Order: sequence, then C-alpha cells, then structure tokens
Amino acid sequence: MDGKACVLLLVPAGALGGINLLSFTTTDRFKGIRELPPGWHFVFASSTNSLSVRHGAWFRVRGGGAAADGSGPPELFIKKWDRETEELVAETDTAEALRWRANLGAVWRDGLTPYRQSASKDADDEGDKELDWRRLTDRVGEPLLDRVLGAERRRDHWCLTSASSAARDMDDIPGLPREQSAFQPEKELCLLPVDLKRTWRPGVTGRERTEAAQDRSWALGDLLERYCGGDEAQLLGEMQFAFLMVLTLNNNSCLEQWKRILTLLLTCKKAVVRRAGLYVSFLQLLKLQLQHCQDAEGMLFDLSDEGGAMLKKLLRKFRKGLEELEGKEKSDVVDELDELEDFLKEEFGWQLDDSFVRRGMLELEDGERVEMDVGTRFDEDDETGDFAPMVVELTEEQARSLGVTTGSVERGEQAEQQGKKLAKPESGIADVEVQEESEDEVDLEDMDARY
Repeated sequence: MDGKACVLLLVPAGALGGINLLSFTTTDRFKGIRELPPGWHFVFASSTNSLSVRHGAWFRVRGGGAAADGSGPPELFIKKWDRETEELVAETDTAEALRWRANLGAVWRDGLTPYRQSASKDADDEGDKELDWRRLTDRVGEPLLDRVLGAERRRDHWCLTSASSAARDMDDIPGLPREQSAFQPEKELCLLPVDLKRTWRPGVTGRERTEAAQDRSWALGDLLERYCGGDEAQLLGEMQFAFLMVLTLNNNSCLEQWKRILTLLLTCKKAVVRRAGLYVSFLQLLKLQLQHCQDAEGMLFDLSDEGGAMLKKLLRKFRKGLEELEGKEKSDVVDELDELEDFLKEEFGWQLDDSFVRRGMLELEDGERVEMDVGTRFDEDDETGDFAPMVVELTEEQARSLGVTTGSVERGEQAEQQGKKLAKPESGIADVEVQEESEDEVDLEDMDARY
C-alpha cells in the first residue's frame, strides 16, 4: 500500500463513476481507485447512468518524494458525493480526511479497485489505452487549468460539470439577470476567444480584408500572441481539454470550442509554413482524438456521412490550401495529413479527394435511366459568417443617392432619351423595327458604359 496513490470516490451504489477513459457503475463496496500512475487524471461521477449532470475534477499525481520509493504514505485524493446538492465535492473537513487516511488499509483490497483504462483483460489493450491517455493530456497543465477553470481551486482539484459553459455559449433568458436565475449558477469556463467572424486586423479594407477572411493565419497568430503568450502548446492543450470534457462529461460548450479550434487551424494557409511544427502536432492529435470519438455518448462526435460533413469540408479546403503553398516546410504537414486521411478512409469510408464522377447515368429502381450532375459546389471556396461578402441589389433611388449608375437606371434613361428622338411610325411593322433597333442601340451603349 505504501507509496501508491489513490483517489476515494465516495458515491452511492448504482451511480456512474469514471476515471480518464474508463467509466463504470459503482457497487456498495466501491470506495475508489488505487495504484494511480504519475501524471494528470480526471475523475467524474453522476447520480445515475442516464443523461444527468456529470461532475468531474482534474488532479495530478506527483509520484515523487517518499511516496514514490514506498517509504511514505500514499498520495490521497478524496472526492465525495453531496446527496443534498447532488454534486461531487472535495472533502474539506480535515478530521474526516485524516480518518479516511487512517482507515485506508481496511478498504485497500476490497473497497479500492486497481487502476485500469480498459474493461478488457488483454494486457496489450490496457497498455494502449494508458499510452493514449498520456498522449491525450501531454499538453494539459496547471497554467491551462488555472486559466480555464480559475486559479481559486479547492486544494489540488480543478472542478467542472457537464453544464459548465463559456459565456459565449450560455443561453440567457432576455430580461432576466443571470444572478436571479432559479438554477444554481454553473462554473464559467474561460476558454480562448476564438473569433471566426472577424479574422483581419483592425482598420484594414479591400483586398487585405478579403484575404484575411479566406486565410485566417493573422487571426491564429493574434490569438496565440495575445492570449497564449506565443505558446502554441496552450492552444493544443485547450483542444485536448475540450475534447476530453466532451468524451467524459458530454459538455456542449467544450464541443463548440473544439469545433472552433479545428475550424481556425484548418482554414489557415500562410500559418502552415510559418508554424509547421504546430500543424504536425495538431494533425497527430486530431487523428488520435478521432480514434476515440466513438467512445462519446449521444453521437456527439458523429463521423457518419452526414455528421462528418463539417470536418470533411474543412479537410478538403485545407488540402487545397496546401497545394497552393510552396516550400519544404509543408512536406511534414502533408505527410501527417495523408496519414489522417488514410485513417478516415479505412475506418469510416471517407473519400476526401475530388476524384469522383461528377456527371453520369443513374439507373432508378424502375429501370429508367437519368443523367445526374453533382455540379461544382465542392469546388466553391465559399465564406460563411456575419462578415462574409454579400451581393445586394440597389434600387434606383439608392443608386442615385450613392452616385452609382446601375444598368437598369442607365438603360431606362437612355431608352427615354432615344424615344424622344424617334418619330412615331406610320405602320405596325415599322413600329416593331424601330423598337428593336432602339433596344439594340441601348444594349450596345449600356455594354460600352459597363465595359
């Protein structure tokens, strides 16, 4: 028992419990998990296995000092279920914590289950899952958890729930202040302010603004310098944090943030060359996360044909942007992207290249053959968001007030002037000839004016 860290998860029988990538249903004898390896861990629980609010906490096993060599008491972390508020809280009573430590030997064998990350008894599978957890959390640290969850943590725990949310993702009731809500306020997540709408530096117009809307490299650099101190690991760490909070807590705000980070990184071009190391690590992490996306409940990470439409579009656009870049720096990024696409093709049947038939004959169930054309919508480099370019049609009055001559206004004025010069014809045939001739002249003059 000496030197082996453990966490006491004091929850009622039949509740949902979990640590890292493994979840389970608790029994009467269950008191926690023992023999935790050094590193970051995430423990979570809810009152039932159904879609109830889940509560979780991050903590770190140091694994050093007297506890590591077996000469001292084990590191002990205590989380208990508050039946009144139905929350997973830290044990703040010093006397109670000392009592549990003194009685640890009595529950060590029968009440504490050995740490594992797989329900399978296969040692290789267990080793793979443990390695995956380390890779999924290798950029999570105290600075990131302090920023996202607040530095005023309880002892050595960073807590949140499935209802915790960033301010931008909260659904506020109009006219009702948040502090007057009948519900207990949840922890606000201080996630990075990824803005996908304004992606250009202040004050720019014209071509530079258009380019920044199509290539979000400036927005990525500004985010890293302003909020991460230039540390790219902070962005990847938040991507890890967001993904794992979806996987374990079904946290919707973290799901939205994960999508925002993916969208930002996969819609950059120039940054791929400048930050090739970031993109290599990003694509490796994305592949690892997608390998575990099926572990999420409720189809939150849906990679079916319809559910994966957003990611497919982003990867196609990212590939197209890479083809336009020059320089040897992108070669490693291309290699990682190839591996990611191969995995998606093998695992989910995705076809991310454009080598497919755009037009052909399709035979229906009744034997009828029809010609189908998918068009070119996959080639369109469309832009979305509130600041995407729009084509608007001005009225004649608006055009005159702006000093702009539209085709319809100019055509009307020219036709009116031309009509005054023409004499009234004597016959209907002459009338048609004069009208056709005048319309042709107006069209030619209109074309000259526009081109």
